[in-house]
Amino acid sequence: MSEEKSISEVSTYSKDTPVGRPDTDGRAGVFVPSALFEPSTNAAIRSGSGIVGFGNPDGSLTVYFESNRFDEGGLHKWEHKARKAYDRMVMAAPTVSKAKIDARYLDQVGIIDGMGITLKQPDRLTQWLELCDKLDTAPASPVTVWKNR
Repeated sequence: MSEEKSISEVSTYSKDTPVGRPDTDGRAGVFVPSALFEPSTNAAIRSGSGIVGFGNPDGSLTVYFESNRFDEGGLHKWEHKARKAYDRMVMAAPTVSKAKIDARYLDQVGIIDGMGITLKQPDRLTQWLELCDKLDTAPASPVTVWKNR
């Protein structure tokens, strides 16, 4: 028989978090690390990464991330990192920049799709980028549009 967990031990994502891998141009969540995030146990997600993903039926998140580890000029801005991670996710491209993570370790700050990014909590993104000393990569606006419908 399985052991029951108390409500404080159960973790799940927000009701606004899209569930399941999106198709091309589909919606996904945009995330930043929460106060519970431990860099030592999640070392692959580097400071200033663009983190996007979706909810799983078990309450965890599957996230794809891009940190621009090799300093490509076209990936300096945070929104370009998020877009690259999103493109990998919707194409199901093989990558090591992917993780299944407990939802407590990430806060959803917006939505990304094939049209662009809409940040619902731009101040949380700004706080995280400032903490990472990457504030110069922050988007100019809470809405980034790549293409119009």
